[in-house]
Formats: sequence, C-alpha cells, structure tokens
Amino acid sequence: MTRTLRIAILSSLGALALAGCGDSKTDPAKEQDVIAKVAAPANKSWSQTVAVSPDGGYVMGNPDAPIKIVEFASITCSHCAEFSKESHEEIKRDFIDTGRVSLELRNFVRDPLDASAAAIIRCAPVDRFYPLIENTFASQAELFAAAQANPKGGEEAMALAPAQRFPALAKAWKLDTFFQSRGVTAEQVNACLGKIENISKLEEGTNAAIEKYQVQGTPTFLINGQVAEGVATWPLLRDRLRTMGAR
Repeated sequence: MTRTLRIAILSSLGALALAGCGDSKTDPAKEQDVIAKVAAPANKSWSQTVAVSPDGGYVMGNPDAPIKIVEFASITCSHCAEFSKESHEEIKRDFIDTGRVSLELRNFVRDPLDASAAAIIRCAPVDRFYPLIENTFASQAELFAAAQANPKGGEEAMALAPAQRFPALAKAWKLDTFFQSRGVTAEQVNACLGKIENISKLEEGTNAAIEKYQVQGTPTFLINGQVAEGVATWPLLRDRLRTMGAR
C-alpha cells in the first residue's frame, strides 16, 4: 500500500475490506529464562498506568518493561475485536500487571467509520482510552448496524468539506449517541471530529505503519520493535510471551 491509497481509503465509503488480518502461522522461539516481576507504583497497578507514546500510541504498563508489545489495530476489524475479547483480562492480570510486559495500541485506520470512532476515543482523557476502545470492540456489531442503516446519510456527509464531514458522519451513523452512552458528550464528539488534524494524525500513523513495518493487515504486533510474523491471535501471542520469560 502507498500513501496515496491510504488517503483514498479515508475518502471512500467502500473501504471496509481493503485491509485484512494477519495470518496465524506460528514462529517458535527458544524458551528463555523467567523474567522477574517488577513492582507497580504505590496505590496503582501497571494496567492502570497509561501514557501516550512519541509515536501516538497508548502505552499500558511499565514503561521500562523488558517485553514491549505494539499492536496495530483497526476498530472495524473483526479479528481485532476478537483479540480484545480474548486477551484483555488475561494480558493485564498475567503479563502487564507483573511489570514484565507493556502494551501499546496504535490505531491503524481502514475506513471513515474506523477513523471517526478512533478519533473520538483518542480525544477522551488518556485513562479512558483502553476502557473505551475495549467497549467499542465489544460493541462492534452495533457500530456496523448503525452505519449500514443509513448509507445515504454517509454519502451526503462524505460530500462535505473535511471539517464538516466527520461530525456529519457521526450523526448519520449514530456515533454521537453511541459515545454519549459511554460518557462522551455530543459537544465533545463534534469538537473532536471538527478538528481535521485529529483525522490527519490517524492517517499519518497508518501510513507510517505501512511504510516502516509494511503493515498490511490487523492486528499486527511488534515485539521489542520487530514484527511478530504469524502472530495474530491471543493464544499465539500468549505463548510467545511465555517463551520469552513472562511466565
């Protein structure tokens, strides 16, 4: 994929299937020594420790964890939703809260629905990022149903100037009410989506993932800066972490 294609995806309503999901081939590695646990800050667990990275991702956990995971995820990817459902309790309890592993989620946007929802979540306070994105993945079918119920409204919104386009999409596809029920006001949604730089940052991050790591499907994982080839599900990632000493 190229930068030109990614920009075209953001301006198209028919782009939901252009980015696929990673394959599930395994890549065995030599078992390493067990890594010692690292105590969390006082009165806080590592999974409650979240910060924005220089690359625009959201890092949960010990910033100095010896195993650093980056997940490139799309809100409209069913495999990403499945990963979130399967992993979110176990990865926090057994890996992140031990201080051995950190998780950084970077949005990889594939379509206007994805970009709009991701921008709204990123406009919320940092400590709300993971609760909101986990809930959004769990409610993915609701997002799809609302968008599919009003294709004409989506087309009309996409014909507007960029600063009006995404607030109009949120109203047409009921993203405003979706996030209102999760504690984000309609005014906050409109203000967030009215700033086109919030969408542009997501587009830039997606292009950077394509250009630097050749990411073509979601979820894609980096482990300590290297693409984890063939690891696209929680069981495979969990096994890899255990092999690396997080056990």
